[in-house]
Amino acid sequence: MVGIVSYGTYIPRYRIKVEEIAKIWGEDPESIKGGLGIYEKSVPDIDEDTVTISVECAREAMKRVSLNGSEIQAVFVGSESHPYAVKPTATIVGEALSIDSFFHSADLEFACKAGTAGIQNCIAMVESGMIRNGLAIGSDTSQGAPGDPLEYSAAAGGAAFVIGSENVIVEIKDTLSFTTDTPDFWRREGQPYPSHGGRFTGEPAYFRHVSTASIEIMKRNDLEPEDFSYAVFHMPNGKFPVRVARNLGFSSKQIEQGLVVRYIGNTYSASSLIGFCAILDVAKPGDRILLTSFGSGAGSDAFIIEVTENIESYDRNQSVWKKIERKEYIDYGMYAKLRRKIRMG
Repeated sequence: MVGIVSYGTYIPRYRIKVEEIAKIWGEDPESIKGGLGIYEKSVPDIDEDTVTISVECAREAMKRVSLNGSEIQAVFVGSESHPYAVKPTATIVGEALSIDSFFHSADLEFACKAGTAGIQNCIAMVESGMIRNGLAIGSDTSQGAPGDPLEYSAAAGGAAFVIGSENVIVEIKDTLSFTTDTPDFWRREGQPYPSHGGRFTGEPAYFRHVSTASIEIMKRNDLEPEDFSYAVFHMPNGKFPVRVARNLGFSSKQIEQGLVVRYIGNTYSASSLIGFCAILDVAKPGDRILLTSFGSGAGSDAFIIEVTENIESYDRNQSVWKKIERKEYIDYGMYAKLRRKIRMG
């Protein structure tokens, strides 16, 4: 049995409301909230980045099951906001966690699905016998240009998973990926903010990939939406995951627990993973979960997951929704300072 041994999350405490951003750009906040399905988003502090967020959520995952660094043999960090263009994030994370120097490590990048790609890597390495435990992290401090619609959604957060074969709390029964070259979102080297091709964003990119991956993995395992207790899909906003769930035949009850985007925004590589962790916070033995990520460019990773009896004795005190409630609101001036939107020269 290969699966998740432990998990951890981190959400910055700062929040900015849609109303505060809309006020600066002279837009109607109710229209923005209705269109995006987002009310506020997380904002990283001046000293928070992909590295610090990765370390925080990984430490929580390891602490929950009393794992030390010597018991981790691989670290993969998925993000599209690595602090260095040339210098791995994973090595810094490994050092901070006191992981032995003889470990496999790599930074992964595939827009918002790099974290789930790390999980797939760890599954393969555990199944092959190369490692006993691997650490897969999805972490981002995403960017949005001033005045761009992304300012309302681009947020920060992280989720980490210890993947192994002992004391598994969640068994990963199957995983499948669907990938095409769809140019819906990109950022060239040296550019501070990304660009997006609006007409590609919805149907050709998000809906095609999430739907296809989800349908195919269910078909391969002879399952239907009613066979799942929960489902979670990538959350670029609050509308897309609700719509794709409905189109696939899932009910609002199946997705509500993991629909965190309304209150923290799109945390990119951590988006579907934080929602998944929110589901694990309340899941019971025998529950079956469908997880499907999405990354622009474009692709989706789908997983069929079953909760084991070990979840009953697992430490779930620090829940995702408790962390969402721990917050401090800031104004646009502080937001601009923290996100370094004021540039000199």
